[in-house]
Amino acid sequence: MHSSTLIHPVILCGGAGTRLWPLSRQSYPKQFSRLIGDQSLFQASARRTSGNGFAAPVVVTGDAFRFIVTEQLAAVEVAPAAVLIEPEGRNTAPAVLAAALWLAEHDPEALMLVAPSDHVIANAQAFRAAVAAAVPRARAGDLVTFGITPTRAETGYGWLELAPGADAASAVPQPLARFVEKPDAARAAVMLEAGNYLWNAGIFLFTAATLLAAFRAHCPEPLQDVTESVVAAKSDLGFTRLAPEPWARVHDISIDYAIMEKAANLVVMPYGAGWSDLGGWDAVWQETGPDGAGNVTSDHATAIGCTGSLLRSEAEGVELVGLGLHDIIAVAMPDAVLVANRADSQRVKEAVASLRARGARQATAFPTDHRPWGWFESLAMGERFQVKRIVVKPGAALSLQSHHHRSEHWIVVQGTARVTIDGEERLITENQSVYIPLGAVHRMENPGKLPMVLIEVQTGSYLGEDDIIRYEDVYARS
Repeated sequence: MHSSTLIHPVILCGGAGTRLWPLSRQSYPKQFSRLIGDQSLFQASARRTSGNGFAAPVVVTGDAFRFIVTEQLAAVEVAPAAVLIEPEGRNTAPAVLAAALWLAEHDPEALMLVAPSDHVIANAQAFRAAVAAAVPRARAGDLVTFGITPTRAETGYGWLELAPGADAASAVPQPLARFVEKPDAARAAVMLEAGNYLWNAGIFLFTAATLLAAFRAHCPEPLQDVTESVVAAKSDLGFTRLAPEPWARVHDISIDYAIMEKAANLVVMPYGAGWSDLGGWDAVWQETGPDGAGNVTSDHATAIGCTGSLLRSEAEGVELVGLGLHDIIAVAMPDAVLVANRADSQRVKEAVASLRARGARQATAFPTDHRPWGWFESLAMGERFQVKRIVVKPGAALSLQSHHHRSEHWIVVQGTARVTIDGEERLITENQSVYIPLGAVHRMENPGKLPMVLIEVQTGSYLGEDDIIRYEDVYARS
């Protein structure tokens, strides 16, 4: 099938998702978590926009997430056409523009389906049908936005006002009067009652050429800098790194402000088959499906005499028990616990801001630190020591490195490690250990076909992750 006849998904994958703290954090935001079902939100987004009629996706993300993106895509057998790495987050307009420029290099008429990576759309078949119904208008040169049939007087979303005579339940795109900013409760109730308003989902369909024309007409400022950044982009281990110098000059602006609120060639595709942006724990409670008492419990969580509550344990070995709770959110992680009234779940970002102001690591850092070679977690920490569990993927290798301030003991508890210390290579199998003196140049690899697990004991005057000198790294980290 020719590229011009395919729909090119553009998946935006850079948000922090602080409203779902402590599960979602800056270092590992909600789109990568299994909040609903056995796939992450990002994986579900990629699967929903793959298969017959769809090209390989273009993913726009940040440097810190690039290996998480490729690992999660590989797990659901989706190969990306490109992973564009933003040097810095600049909101949705520059991200979408960069993807349009990248696609236009190959096909100016490429049809782009722009979608966030952290939404829940349970009925993938209905969503694909809605996209197909919107294709003729997008091919004809319209900007198509998707509007969700509202189910409540929501103040957390922007709304879309349909033009007079438009049908909010139509199966084809409808004329749009205007975008409406997030309303207060009274205004939201009026719009819900009126019946000619939809929620703004932030999902769009248009050709690359149509979008570029819209930028030239309505928001020309970022065009030159984003174009320079795409033209000067460098390939790095299969990623496309947008050039940082021109990108730094680009202003932070959303696609709504830049284009959608100004364009005349705009139509809306109504969608009423179920959607959520999972913008808070109350939404997770709703989308997960409360039981007869209104409760949602995870594995290792028990509700006794509770109603209307979400109890979720994300910590291995931690049992969360609720007694007599009513309309409560309780989420337990290995390093942080959230307890809140369900009605106050939108205030979680206030808690994150407070923790950040106090310098608490939990505000931004996930307890499991994901790396291109695997992951690690801290099991215990004292004044001059730290104990970690490290998991290395089959065939993966850590960088060749040394430390100024710490020595390390490694004990293999599963699999086999190939260890290099000051040029000497050896194999360490289960129940064997090795000592790495302070300053020694060392590397660890997993030569096997199964994950390798070891316990690392660090001792020294400083144990921070920045005490590292890299000499060689297959993942091209500085």
